[in-house]
Amino acid sequence: MTEPQGHADAQAPEIVDSHTHLDFPDFEGELDAVIARARSAGVTRMVTICTRLRNEPRVRAIAERYEEVFYAAGTHPMSAADEPMATLDDLTALARHPKCVGIGETGLDYHYTKDSAARQQESLRIHIEAARQTGMPLIIHARAADDDMARILSEEHRAGAYDCVMHCFSSGAALAEAALDLGFYLSASGIAAFPKSHDLRAIFAAAPVERVLLETDAPYLAPPPHRGQRNEPAYTAHTARALAPVWNMDYAEFARVTSANFDRLFTRAARQGKAA
Repeated sequence: MTEPQGHADAQAPEIVDSHTHLDFPDFEGELDAVIARARSAGVTRMVTICTRLRNEPRVRAIAERYEEVFYAAGTHPMSAADEPMATLDDLTALARHPKCVGIGETGLDYHYTKDSAARQQESLRIHIEAARQTGMPLIIHARAADDDMARILSEEHRAGAYDCVMHCFSSGAALAEAALDLGFYLSASGIAAFPKSHDLRAIFAAAPVERVLLETDAPYLAPPPHRGQRNEPAYTAHTARALAPVWNMDYAEFARVTSANFDRLFTRAARQGKAA
């Protein structure tokens, strides 16, 4: 059953949180309030991400409950060694649900889990093929693996085009350039709003604003003035306000452009319309 929709404050431009984790224990028992605060902040749509396929039913149920919440499903690279290998059939079957709008998150993480690099790479290639076959965007997590990530994304794109967003982008300029050259998108999290993230903001400044998305990655990485606290979708607005000047935009225009970017990439969510 879909919850009744709330309404964004009249003064709050509509904006999208393209990556959050509403199924995490941090939000247990509080989802109604979290969603209400997001609506009040102008966050009209959210994509909640399944990081282990065995948790997909719980993530899907959240998307079914709230009209403005969509979801994506995949195996996080840090879980690749501990979870059964996702199959192409697994991913394409899940993608048939009308509220499923993306494949992932998947990717490579060598910071904590480099010992499972080969398995991560195998999982990543399966997720890429699922993105190709379903026409849904791939959602990439990349950390301390820039060279392998750029290589695999490029190899696979030559084998057959697919769409992709580099979620919570905080890697180097070379990986950003490689992703943009493939037609992919970069997503900015609260990290980009941290006062000392000058180099990261410079990387975003070099990207066309039409290839930029916004996210929270909640419950992690809350932007100022909530840094160090639990993050939540409403805080997308803080990241957007911090980043709009990078492109010499005001907040309302930046919110409009990044929301249009979301629609262009997450076409299933766009077809289902915005929450009122």
